[in-house]
Amino acid sequence: MPTSKISAAMQKRLALAARQAMKHAYAPFSNFKVGAAILTARGHIFVGCNVENSSYGMTNCAERTAIFSAVAKDGPDLEILAVAVANAAGVPCSPCGACRQVIFEFGPRAIILYQGVKGDKQSPITDLLPEGFRLK
Repeated sequence: MPTSKISAAMQKRLALAARQAMKHAYAPFSNFKVGAAILTARGHIFVGCNVENSSYGMTNCAERTAIFSAVAKDGPDLEILAVAVANAAGVPCSPCGACRQVIFEFGPRAIILYQGVKGDKQSPITDLLPEGFRLK
């Protein structure tokens, strides 16, 4: 399955949006603030941040916050072209397994932009989740 093509200018715009969203993170327990920005096939950008909870299992990641916001606004036919992830610590940080599956559900051709061990990195979601599935 071919991946989405995202211009360098759009990649920068998404990364900036993710960094801005990160500033709104609610992370009083881990102090690990994360922001995400998604680009949809309609050309819309949605952002999200991680939101922790005293009942830690109720915590939501930045990527899923952005995706759920997009579905709430644009409906269930959402198609994700790209996801940018940023964290305040500047450490390697790709989406967690749960986020990878949710990204794949709405964007099986999506490109993920994130901080890798050697700096900025991008990977197709299928590299991060090679056995992703959709029940459609």
